[in-house]
Amino acid sequence: MATPPHRSAVHPVDEVLPAVQLGAFGLQHVLAMYAGAVAVPLIVGGALKLSPADLAYLITADLLVCGVATLLQCVGWWRFGVRLPIMQGCTFAAVAPMVLIGQDGGLPAIYGAVIASGMAMVLLAPVFGRLLRFFPPLVTGTVILVIGLSLLPVAGNWVAGGVGSADFGAPRNIGMAAAVLVVVLLVQRFAPPAVARVAVLAGIVLGTLAAVPLGFTDFGAVGDADWVGISTPFHFGTPDFQGAAIASMLVVALVTMTETTGDIIAVGELTGRHVEPRRLADGLRADGVSTVLGGVFNTFPYTAYAQNVGLVGMTRVRSRWVVATAGGILVLLGLLPKLGAVVAAIPAPVLGGAGLVMFGTVAASGVRTLSTVDFHGNGNLTVVAVSVAVGLLPVGVPDVYDAFPDWFQTVMDSGISAGCITAIALNLLFNHLPGGPGSGADEAGDPAEPPVLPVGGGEDAVQKPGEERL
Repeated sequence: MATPPHRSAVHPVDEVLPAVQLGAFGLQHVLAMYAGAVAVPLIVGGALKLSPADLAYLITADLLVCGVATLLQCVGWWRFGVRLPIMQGCTFAAVAPMVLIGQDGGLPAIYGAVIASGMAMVLLAPVFGRLLRFFPPLVTGTVILVIGLSLLPVAGNWVAGGVGSADFGAPRNIGMAAAVLVVVLLVQRFAPPAVARVAVLAGIVLGTLAAVPLGFTDFGAVGDADWVGISTPFHFGTPDFQGAAIASMLVVALVTMTETTGDIIAVGELTGRHVEPRRLADGLRADGVSTVLGGVFNTFPYTAYAQNVGLVGMTRVRSRWVVATAGGILVLLGLLPKLGAVVAAIPAPVLGGAGLVMFGTVAASGVRTLSTVDFHGNGNLTVVAVSVAVGLLPVGVPDVYDAFPDWFQTVMDSGISAGCITAIALNLLFNHLPGGPGSGADEAGDPAEPPVLPVGGGEDAVQKPGEERL
């Protein structure tokens, strides 16, 4: 009797790919998040009128801690790290509060509040972990959909040339983005599978090479950059712990934890690895430690980056070691400013063409998750409709909440947190309160859901009988 072929017990998330693939896929993740990663220090430093030297210092410190935070999240240590392919970067939810804090107390007051909020996140992580039962497919699918749709304007701004650029919206910018988009699609469709998985990287590299002779960018700044730059703790002074500043950053911490919860669940869906409360708490705890490190090493609060969620879904590369490699590349960029200058020379329209595919993939993944939910004879359609509407309101009308208190703006100006909070509340209203139209169904509102395959499929991704669903 023939012996059946041996089947590897290693989950795709834990698979260690060959070094060349790790490097290529990891660089692809870095390029996908680089613009967002450096945007926060640029915005905060510019608002506080820091010198060019201090701005450069903020950026290298940010890249260094981005890398360390990503390694902690992917590789994990003890009860820190979700051990999924998740990139870490500075959260935009903290920008407005940090600018206000910095205008009153300078960078030391910002870093005091950042350190305090990070410690609070570590303490609150188990509490958020126990809230996982409030994220059934109805909620997770809605949140993933909102994440993708709320990121599309970011890609749109890149396509047009980048916010604040002198030629914003010029046809040449849009043409360059369209060319990159076409390259990405053609590589993904016609190239061999190994090459198709780096379609985004191919599009960005070819687009950047074409951008130089066309006058979109140059690499002159690379020669002026230092070879080595080390970020030292408390470079801008001893942290100043001010009560009001800490209170505002605690609100940011809650928003960040909500967004990270959505991102972790989204990656769990895409990779086929079940996210249970303990794993979620470990991921949130790593966010908190990374935020504390941010305050110590002269940078800002950290969170999971939704940009890279779409890249995981698009490439179908689920290995956390790929993203850990990306974290290592970020550490090098933080220690070697000259390498960072090379990446910084990539023009915004090139990133925009690739971003359209990646962020659209996130939204499509949300639709796929929602396809497992029962929408007949219950209020689930209303839950999705209102949550998406509330989540996209601040995206479409950015100043809609300008007349509200700062704490309210911090929560609701983030389309992801606004949509997530709304989806959780409406799911409880329609599916959990006695007498509701879906109160007799399970948490998903679907009494008989079929097994779901994440992007990429595979037998190891099928939900086992009796296994708890998110």
